[in-house]
Amino acid sequence: MEQAKRVNAAIALLSRHGAVAPVVQAMMRRFRISRRQAYRYAQRAEEAGRPVEMPEQKVVFTVKLPKSLAKRIRRFANSSGRTLSAVVAQALEAFLRSRRRHGRRQPTETG
Repeated sequence: MEQAKRVNAAIALLSRHGAVAPVVQAMMRRFRISRRQAYRYAQRAEEAGRPVEMPEQKVVFTVKLPKSLAKRIRRFANSSGRTLSAVVAQALEAFLRSRRRHGRRQPTETG
């Protein structure tokens, strides 16, 4: 989330200043980051061209799974080069979408 916030700040500064050098200086002051980091954000801002989407805040969600299932999920995540969280989130999203498609009522966030 912090990265998206900084890239979006660099995009706004770039549209105001039109050049990378003043953006780098402003980013260094605003976020107290190194010249190199500020330059990387400015580069990403140039590549993106428009504000990037702010990812949703994440929370810790602990579940108990059978050991063999947890092992298979970890193995899959490692082999695909993705995080365990990303794999599980994708699987749960797909599960909830499939239930919605089959007309099953979805519980609300509050219950």
